[in-house]
Amino acid sequence: MRKTDIRIVSARWYGLPVFTRVPLKFGTGVVTEAVCARVCLEVETVDGRRVEGWGETPLSVQWVWPSPESYENRMAVVEAFCNRLTEAYARFEATGHAFEIGHRFLEEVLPKLCAEFNAAQPESLRLPTLAGIVCASPFDIALHDAYGVANGVPVYSTYCSPWMERDLSYYLTPAADAADVDFKGRYPADYFRAVPEKRLLAWHLVGGLDPLVEGDPGSETRPDEYPLTLGEWIAKDGLEALKVKLRGNDEEWDFERLKRVSDLGLKAGVRLFTADFNCTVTDPEYVNRILDRVKTEVPELWSRLGYVEQPFPYELEEHPIDVHSVSGRVPLFLDESAHDWRFVRLGRELGWNGVALKTCKTQTGALLSLCWAKAHGMGIMVQDLSNPMLAQIPHLLLASHAPTLAGVETNGMQFYPKASEIEARVHPGIYSRTHGHVDLGTIGGAGFGYRLAEMGRPLPAPRCSVG
Repeated sequence: MRKTDIRIVSARWYGLPVFTRVPLKFGTGVVTEAVCARVCLEVETVDGRRVEGWGETPLSVQWVWPSPESYENRMAVVEAFCNRLTEAYARFEATGHAFEIGHRFLEEVLPKLCAEFNAAQPESLRLPTLAGIVCASPFDIALHDAYGVANGVPVYSTYCSPWMERDLSYYLTPAADAADVDFKGRYPADYFRAVPEKRLLAWHLVGGLDPLVEGDPGSETRPDEYPLTLGEWIAKDGLEALKVKLRGNDEEWDFERLKRVSDLGLKAGVRLFTADFNCTVTDPEYVNRILDRVKTEVPELWSRLGYVEQPFPYELEEHPIDVHSVSGRVPLFLDESAHDWRFVRLGRELGWNGVALKTCKTQTGALLSLCWAKAHGMGIMVQDLSNPMLAQIPHLLLASHAPTLAGVETNGMQFYPKASEIEARVHPGIYSRTHGHVDLGTIGGAGFGYRLAEMGRPLPAPRCSVG
């Protein structure tokens, strides 16, 4: 046992509801509300000290669990599973680095826990794999924060030897055709930026219901003092990068939406675009036809189209679609399908050449996917789950360390701006965008550098507490 090791002694989680100021439309789903799961893990050090670590993730069931079942029914299942996770983490007997404990839990406990939980559920209310991972993520994030706090250091400084007992060869296997990839003697820090970014380009999300200009549907009534149209957001925040949500089942609408957004954006100084079909496409030719039209009819947009994100269904094993024809045109990034590094490996075999990382798929899993993808020459982005409040900080820290294509997607300030007012008093630069960027300069200290005590957010009673 190393003197830096920790073990979990208790766990609790809090439900913090948030409501969108305007609906967020993506693919076939619409988000108007969510519950953010805020988790506290208490850990014990080798010398008997006890400290707390914190993590948070929005439980956006509309994204993690598309289904005709009601939001209320799915939310009840997700919250019940968080209760089960609270007990499982509090009683998990493992000692080591947070990465090592987190990996063991995700590999040894989470799959069995999901299977046992689902066995007692009617078929329509069985938790999908992605939903289970998202429920586990605030616990995993809290574990990493606790490790840094316990040792008095930023946690990103510990993803290397001598902090970690095993190198990446214990966790990762190279692709069969990648003879030059060897994880022996390599650690996550070897795949980070040489110097973490303190200022990141901020990608703005253009939802499927967002009005672009005055007169568009949705622009009739202003809910508050914040911008409403895309044009207003670009002017206020100096935006330079736009991610456009598409339908994936209406080719003409998707093309025209891309064209309208780019016409507006290009005139206002936007320099990067991406298209996100959100898993609604089953035939690569649908995407190819739209891309070919963009190349021919909107050449300036084509020259600034950084990548296309996840047009195809979530489960790669159930839908092993060959996507080389798409990725041969423009970089194609996994998102919902990238549950862990093994799915990134499968995606690469099918033709995907990039991956969108999310802390809502656990800190441990995001780091492993980052390392595997980077080692195999795949592109990397860090994408948002409309992270408000505490969830924003690990999200941005991942992007500051990961060698992303360009910056980070961050849209909590579009949909939940008031939710983060307490945290923004301490970190104004990470809850607002200035000159198209977010500023991480106020993050500092042990763990994830939350500066939690300075925030002073009052919390409700825990939904579940064990230990």
